Amino acid sequence: MSEWRDVVLGDLCERVTVGHVGRMSDRYVDDGVPFLRSQNIKPFVIDRNGMLRVDEDFHRKLAKSRLAAGDVVVVRTGYPGTAAVVPSDLDGSNCADLVVITPGEDLNPHLLAAVFNSSWGRSAVGGHLVGAAQQHFNIGSAKMLRLRLPSRHEQDQIAVVLCALHDLIENNRRRVEVLEEMARAIYREWFVHFRYPGHEDVPLVDSPLGPIPDGWQIRRLDEFASLVRGRSYRKHELVDVGGRPFVNLKCMMRGGGFRRDGLKRYDGKFTEAQLVNHGDVVLAVTDLTQGREILARATLVPRLPEPGVISLDVARIVPDEPADRLWLFAVLRWSDFADRVKEFANGSTVLHLSPDHVAAGQVLWPPGDLRASLAAALDAALALVDELLDGSDQLTGLRDLLLPKLVTGQIDVSHLDLDALTEAAVG
Repeated sequence: MSEWRDVVLGDLCERVTVGHVGRMSDRYVDDGVPFLRSQNIKPFVIDRNGMLRVDEDFHRKLAKSRLAAGDVVVVRTGYPGTAAVVPSDLDGSNCADLVVITPGEDLNPHLLAAVFNSSWGRSAVGGHLVGAAQQHFNIGSAKMLRLRLPSRHEQDQIAVVLCALHDLIENNRRRVEVLEEMARAIYREWFVHFRYPGHEDVPLVDSPLGPIPDGWQIRRLDEFASLVRGRSYRKHELVDVGGRPFVNLKCMMRGGGFRRDGLKRYDGKFTEAQLVNHGDVVLAVTDLTQGREILARATLVPRLPEPGVISLDVARIVPDEPADRLWLFAVLRWSDFADRVKEFANGSTVLHLSPDHVAAGQVLWPPGDLRASLAAALDAALALVDELLDGSDQLTGLRDLLLPKLVTGQIDVSHLDLDALTEAAVG
């Protein structure tokens, strides 16, 4: 191992600047230059979910915050210090209020992102936050941050290990996306375009939701399912250790889907009905996003170490017949149900949707044999999704276990058998 030395971050960087700070609500366009915000930055990865865009003219005016592949972007407020490296397919993108670092030749960007994302990095950033009303990590603090680093060669070796783990996690994520898109395509082919098995001889008739096959129904959600509202909680009931998994608003992805990294721990009162298990259908009844991208979007609860509790911002949807669970999930997730019921939400900054409006929402109700056929088609794909997500959790756990030791030189990467570690983690 090479000798590690104390350095000042600003001395190893070509650029340390800040993204655009200012009003943006009227600047976004449907087709333009990708514009990264703090919510797009997750540890080690840029989340494309909910990414906005700006037009070319505005982008040209923001030369200071223009990003290049290999830049490290660091969150300033909210989860300050969270960092990711800009990938090649986002070269030339732009960003909002982020610290933007262009490493020099003596600094590996992936190692730098790892330092920020490590427990040491979070502690170091926490000690450099400024501001009273809202604390943030500014570029002056970033430039003066003192690090302990090995030679560039050893930095590259550490980065290879971390990137290999990330690539495995990312490969699982892409496979999950493909499987979910396949499931969505089956639903839309059968129940939006009505090209289901045996459709040729069935005419379409009018309904409150538009033309539907003859013999199908439109039903209120509460005619075949019940809604359970989650638990109101106090801050002291959220704990680091003990309690139960707490399924809350941060678990709800924009557009639908479950964020495992949004889980908290809850130690307080709850009812049996407020418990959720693997495969239960849940949706958000509160939303903080400008475009109502979370409200009423259904998702399935993944495998949890023990039954979890739902928060007040989440509702559990329980079908009267257990066999209709996957049909219920599909029609809530991939139909226009969420777009219709979210219009009943009230509030300005925080949107609230009454469970009564969800219960009164109308959904398509095809014959039982088609509901069962869809469930059978989805079952295998969603089971594989669970396996892939479990594997990603195990790989993430391995990465997080290795991370503090790698960035502080406690592990000699030249003797690290990554294949054996990975096999043990997911085996």
